[in-house]
Amino acid sequence: MGGLLDWLKLALGAVLGAAVISAPVYLYGKAEGRQIERAASLSRSVEALRERNATDDQVRKMDGVALCRALGGMPDECASLGL
Repeated sequence: MGGLLDWLKLALGAVLGAAVISAPVYLYGKAEGRQIERAASLSRSVEALRERNATDDQVRKMDGVALCRALGGMPDECASLGL
């Protein structure tokens, strides 16, 4: 019976050792994943702002009739608005 108990202790020690070693590695990986996602999120935000600025520049350069047409108005409707 002593042999079985020794094997159980050894197995329990191995499981606890693996848990002690894997916990910091897991937490490090999780933190690293968060950092990568933050960088990706910031990159997406910057790209979205660049696209918005490009769109704003195009809209600022349009006159009233061109803006009316770009928004889906018919040419005669845009002209009749007095734009």
